[in-house]
Parts: sequence; structure tokens; C-alpha cells
Amino acid sequence: MKATGDLQLLKRINRSALLRLMLRHPGYSRARLAQCSGLTKSTVSALVRELVDEAWLVECDPTMAPDGVGRPSTPLRINDTKRALVGVEIAVDCIRAVCVSLTGSVLSATEVALEHNSPKKVAEQTARVVQGLWHSQEEREFILCGVGVCLPAAINDLAGIVRLAPNLGWRNVEFLKMIQAEVTCSGLPPTLVHLQNDADSAALGEYEFGEEGGNGNSPLIFINCDVGVGAGIVLNDRLFTGSQGTAGEIGHTILEVDGPLCSCGRRGCAEAFIGSQALRKLTGLESAGRYLGVLMQNLDAMFNPSVLVLGGRSCLENPDFVQVARDTLFNYVSHTGMPAPEVRIARHGLWAAAVGAAALVLHRFLRPMNDRQEVSFDNRNVTPTKEDTCRSRIELRNQPGGTRRVFGH
Repeated sequence: MKATGDLQLLKRINRSALLRLMLRHPGYSRARLAQCSGLTKSTVSALVRELVDEAWLVECDPTMAPDGVGRPSTPLRINDTKRALVGVEIAVDCIRAVCVSLTGSVLSATEVALEHNSPKKVAEQTARVVQGLWHSQEEREFILCGVGVCLPAAINDLAGIVRLAPNLGWRNVEFLKMIQAEVTCSGLPPTLVHLQNDADSAALGEYEFGEEGGNGNSPLIFINCDVGVGAGIVLNDRLFTGSQGTAGEIGHTILEVDGPLCSCGRRGCAEAFIGSQALRKLTGLESAGRYLGVLMQNLDAMFNPSVLVLGGRSCLENPDFVQVARDTLFNYVSHTGMPAPEVRIARHGLWAAAVGAAALVLHRFLRPMNDRQEVSFDNRNVTPTKEDTCRSRIELRNQPGGTRRVFGH
């Protein structure tokens, strides 16, 4: 369904607003939704009826009015038993895929070794993995809302092009069109595929499915420490990627002038101190932990985040490294008299990016004014038919846009 008219777009915006309210405030009644959204009661009633019929919302047992007088209100909540999201992380050595409810509960997950690193082979294997994961949920009769895919790469997510994935050996690959074709021909229900960088996706997962998203708190910054070092930034309820998509490349901010050589060819980058290759050369992690702490303090000074989330193998497998970094950050902040941001480990550990890719699907649904593709709440109206896709006539209607540049991830 293409939003061609003002009334149609307005309806999508209103539906999205109600769903965002329900995610933040489970149990709200229709009257409460009208009060908080500013919509008329008749509009809310009509939209809620549609959302219940389409299994986005579910009605709970009515509750009596506080004074015991009047008609009892009917609480509503997000229906987390009928619709599901699929998220996939394509890593350097494996594919991780998860099936997630609308409220972020992981329903099933699988990890397989990456069989080949050519884009075509990766797309084929990813589609097989998603198909197997989805078919394992057949008894639950879920409605598939979409598939999110992320990978460590420079991605023009508006055009669906992987500009650079150095560890996969990819450059200027139209991967979204490729993976969309494979998913559509795999026998899955008709659905759209979304593509994003892994750190950005992980940030969205923490935001949409964590307390931060529920309370609308931001900025939230996800720091990924692995082979490369990068960050995903959620600012003002949106991913912040910068004018050319390079925001978050913290691994290549300079921590020491004329410092050790980095994989990007420059000296003194953060990655040269806290990337996994650098950590393997150290006998102790105290020095590296201090560098991470300095990096976190710099992010705090620039963005004043409500929370810093640490992920990636280096953080997950080295608690002492994380503790030194936290102590270093708090020591810097203590001199300012300002409160320090919350610092915590990724909720889903190594699965953070895959869960975040699923959150990407939800994020796109809930913000129609920020759509990268023409999507609606009824996937059947926006997805190419299997026959059209297999004949290579996919029309994703993407708009040209910025590129996210990644060094050495």
C-alpha cells in the first residue's frame, strides 16, 4: 500500500502513534489513548478496532472505574502472541537469526557457520536459515511482520547497497535486492526485508525493547567492541547516522597522537588500543580498559547519553576490562558534578545485533514519516508476489540516500 494521499498517510501516522503509546503504557484504555494522543475518541475507537482485528493489539479484562461508578474501561496491550519479527546478523564467520515478539521476547534463535562469503551465496544461505527458523514456529501460527538483516559494513540503507564490508570482501553490492529475492522465493509468507549496519541495529534493539524505549529516554549509545570498534546512536527517537552516514565510527577517533598503527592506516585510533587484535597482544587489560573509559567519557561529553550499552566479544568476555572502563568514566564524570550515564552490558549478549535487526522492522513500522521503503501494517499490500520476485521484477521503491562508512569492522 503506497501512501499517496494525505488522509491515508495521516491514518498511518495515527495508528503508529497509538502503537507507540501502547508499547510505553501497556493497559491504557481507549479513553486514555485519546487523552494522551490528542485524537478524538471516535478516531481512536476506529483505529483500535482495526489494530485488534489485525492482531497488533489485544483487549484485556475490563476494570472498574476508581469510584465504582460508570462503565468499566477495557485495558489494551500489544499482542505478543500473534505477530513476530525476524532478525538476522550476518557476521564474519556465522549467521545468527532470531524470531522475536512485538515486545522483544526472543521466541527462538539459531546460529550456523557461514558457508561462503560471496554475496549471492550468503543471501541464499540467509534465506534458508530464516525459512528454517520461521517454520519451527508454524504451530504458533504467527504473522510475519518483516525480516531485518544487519552486517558489519558500510551500508547505504536507503538504496539497499553494501558499500564496503572489508572482512567479507564486499564492495558496492546491491544486497537488499538480492536478499529480498531469496527470501521471497524461499516459501516464507510475503514480507519485506530491511537492511542496516550491525551496531546501529544493536542500538535499536536496546532502545525499542528496553526500558529506554518504553520511557522514551535518549540518547542511547551502543558501543560494539570486537574486531572493529563502532557505535550505534539513538537520538530523539531516531537513529543518528550523520550527514553522510558515518556517525558512530568511534573506533577511528584519535586517542593518542602518533600512537600505534591502526587497520585504517592512521595512527592512534581507538581500535588500535581496544580492538580485539590489540587486546590479544596484551598481558593485562587495565591499560585498554582505561582507553575504553576515555572513549566513553568523550561520548558522554558530546551526547550526554542516558545510557551507554557495551557489547561485542571483547566486552562480553572480559568483565575486568569493562570494570576498568566504567571506573575510568566515573572518575572523569565525578569532577564535573554531573550525574554519570548508566553503563551496562547488552541485554542479549552476542545476539544483540540479531535482536536489533528484528527491532529495525518494528522501528520502521512505528515511524511512517521516516520510512526508507513503502511499508504498511498489512504486509500483503506492499510485498512483491513470489512470481514477480523470481522473475527479477522487484520494486522496493527506495530513495537515494547517505552511506554509512565502516573501517575494519
